[in-house]
Amino acid sequence: MSTAVEAAVFAELHDSPVGRLWFAFAGDGELLELRLPAPGRRCRDSGRRPRGAPAKRAIRAWIDAYFAGGSAPFPGPWRMPGGSPFFRKVYQEVHRIPAGRTLTYGEVAARCGSPGASRAVGNAMARNPMPLVVPCHRVLASAGMGGFGGGLEMKAELLAGECAEA
Repeated sequence: MSTAVEAAVFAELHDSPVGRLWFAFAGDGELLELRLPAPGRRCRDSGRRPRGAPAKRAIRAWIDAYFAGGSAPFPGPWRMPGGSPFFRKVYQEVHRIPAGRTLTYGEVAARCGSPGASRAVGNAMARNPMPLVVPCHRVLASAGMGGFGGGLEMKAELLAGECAEA
């Protein structure tokens, strides 16, 4: 289990167009992790909603807005992930990619001051605990889609939905 999940005091599931999303929050209400649906993954609601966490209806509205165009900011506090300074830079850069736009792993690496570190960017994307908030689906390989924790079909679906609105 990741440190974020161990620090979580509250978690809940929400339906979305791509399946059930799982949100885990810290005691101060900050979002720590957002999990996409995956075969065989079991997530459940747990704990009591902490003060400072967005209301269930606010998360529902965010999901609806996000999937209507991909640009809605998360409605509550969230903790920028990243175990290393480089990963934090990567996640900050990826968080800034607007809906309907993409960058390659190499472009993200260059924007983070580390040209040639495209594999390290790929590693950061593979470990991203907050897809959609830190939209790793907007980062592509130079020769195509690259990978995605939710599967390439979901990555293509997310990008197609954003490009239709952009």
